[in-house]
Amino acid sequence: MPNIKSAEKRIRQTVKTTANNKNKKSVINSTRNKLKDAVHSGDKENAKSALSNFSSALDKGAKAGVIKSNKADRSKSRAFKSVEKM
Repeated sequence: MPNIKSAEKRIRQTVKTTANNKNKKSVINSTRNKLKDAVHSGDKENAKSALSNFSSALDKGAKAGVIKSNKADRSKSRAFKSVEKM
């Protein structure tokens, strides 16, 4: 256990930040899975709406620093290509 007030505060902040990051990553992963399901089912309209949600989740995650912006761009590019192949 820390003996210094600033160390105690850092621990509290780290717990909050970790919880927020896990939540945002979970949203990204769930939207990615919904997009994959829509692509595999062959429903183009559903895939386009899922792509929009996935792209938005990636942008929000990159803006918050949960994932790097280059990874977000790469994932969006691959997702767009998979939907266009349909």
